[in-house]
Amino acid sequence: MDLPSFVREHVALAPMTTLELGGSARFFVDATDERTLRDALAWSREHKITHRILAGGSNTVVVDEGVSGLVIRVSTRGERVEPLGGDRVRVTAAAGEPWDALVARCTRRGLAGLECLSGIPGSVGATPIQNVGAYGQDVSETIESVRVWDVRAQRERVVPAAECRFGYRDSAFKDKHCHLNSCVILEVSFVLRERGIPRVRYSDLQVALYDAGVGEATIEDVRNAVIAVRAKKSMLAREGDPNRRSAGSFFKNPVMARSKYAAMASRVAVGQAPIPSWDEPSGAVKVAAAALIERSGFSKGMRRGAVGLSSEHVLALVHHGGGTSADLLAFAEEIVAAVRDQWGVTLEREPVILR
Repeated sequence: MDLPSFVREHVALAPMTTLELGGSARFFVDATDERTLRDALAWSREHKITHRILAGGSNTVVVDEGVSGLVIRVSTRGERVEPLGGDRVRVTAAAGEPWDALVARCTRRGLAGLECLSGIPGSVGATPIQNVGAYGQDVSETIESVRVWDVRAQRERVVPAAECRFGYRDSAFKDKHCHLNSCVILEVSFVLRERGIPRVRYSDLQVALYDAGVGEATIEDVRNAVIAVRAKKSMLAREGDPNRRSAGSFFKNPVMARSKYAAMASRVAVGQAPIPSWDEPSGAVKVAAAALIERSGFSKGMRRGAVGLSSEHVLALVHHGGGTSADLLAFAEEIVAAVRDQWGVTLEREPVILR
């Protein structure tokens, strides 16, 4: 097969992920502009080659066997800022823009709405798919629309936030039965508040601000506090950090009906503190996955050879070097099985498996 100039063969994917694990892509395209992205998708369609999208690689586990089809890394750049009247400002960023760099620019401009999402690795285009959230803030709170390339219809379209069906670490883009699952995100528009007052809802963040001597917090104060909290938990991709090879939180906090929560809570031993939980607006209960993991026999820093748990946070699985994706996924399944046996709850993973 004659390959177009933008397609490469047998490209290692591990260096493109924060876990630094996994095999190679049989075919690979680094799409630095939307035309290359559309051409790559058209080429895969013409030759009946399955395509997979790789964003910033921070929420991805590449299997050791690699990917037999085409992997397209979205590396597009660009940003627009438009006043909407009053204190509202629209910020539109290309899918390949690094996420934390965008958050940093917004906070420097005094635009509120993304500050609690500071320090998260990855790219802008991945944030709507996962409905990325942290420290009491989700991107769904500020996303106005998502511009996509509809692979099936072979056309561009703009998806309003209401059609994205955002949920806890979820969206219509992840639903295999929804047409949006076949769309590739091109750019995301956020509506932020100029000189807005930051919302500090998370207790760890409130403590960090208090410890820093901050009274009435500014947007940049909150960003700095978030980064400090994440650094303390080894949740930043920094060289020299022994926990840096990670995909962040590997498991979601389970959300369950009250009847199931009651059944789970009944398993807490007499004299033990209850498992931390939060009431959801829907009437369901969200439970702390970290507590379930710790009370199922796992502890910070526990290792299984070249993989293990972060020394600072049991929700983060880490790769210490020289390991395999199979090692990591086997350890994840060990945790899932133990939590299920102990609490009757099945944890769901957050990262995408690229195969």
